[in-house]
Amino acid sequence: MVKILLPPSEGKTPSTTGPTLDLDSLSAPELTTKRKRVLSALKKVSKRRDALEKLGVGASLAADVERNTVLDEIPCAPALLTYSGVLFEAMGASELVAQSENDERLRERLQDVHIFSALFGLVHGLDVIPAYRLAMKTDLGTIGKLTSYWKPILAKSCSLDPAEVALDCRSSDYRSVWPGPTDQVVTMGAVSVSGGKRRVVSHWAKFYRGEFAGRLLSDDRALPESAEELVARAEEFYEVEFESPTKSKPANLMIVLRD
Repeated sequence: MVKILLPPSEGKTPSTTGPTLDLDSLSAPELTTKRKRVLSALKKVSKRRDALEKLGVGASLAADVERNTVLDEIPCAPALLTYSGVLFEAMGASELVAQSENDERLRERLQDVHIFSALFGLVHGLDVIPAYRLAMKTDLGTIGKLTSYWKPILAKSCSLDPAEVALDCRSSDYRSVWPGPTDQVVTMGAVSVSGGKRRVVSHWAKFYRGEFAGRLLSDDRALPESAEELVARAEEFYEVEFESPTKSKPANLMIVLRD
């Protein structure tokens, strides 16, 4: 069965209602102690006079950084509602969460969507979290760079069953903390073809990753169980190219956009 791996979004939607953060209630409870350490470090850094510089953000995001200081006091919402942006909009994340309230099968699928996070390591789609501002490339002082912090931790925590395949929709920063087995991971991208010239397109890659993930999750059929089935499902909607995995590189599913 396919698992869907997503990046977080830089921008997040603060919830106006909901419970406060309960780290013990999140999936992957073996990460609780590690999450507490990052949360504590983030709150300290966010209170500094040079917090914006340390977190690599501009003055327009000062309110987001201020919110970092009270992440355990503000309302939380499911991760798929907290993360925003092109990928999550194309996915129809808010509609999927709403539908899952009365659809147990969809709810189980959303709990098998894994979103990698600089603050939490990873969460599933329905884990209840606050809107935070933190990138995986950030250096939090005593913890160091978060890519280096999370990589050995997630190496022990994350795994795929032998019969599983992962559709990897993450960006490079988040892929680097847990690449996964090259023979079980399928990355996804998009390329435009115009006048015989090919060009990788990052914005539209986010859109199509989200759209395809949403189509898989909302489909009444069983989820694909292999890379071949994943490609066949993609071919129902897009022109695609498939590159098989090597010992050092996972398979790649490329959406081809033509003029």
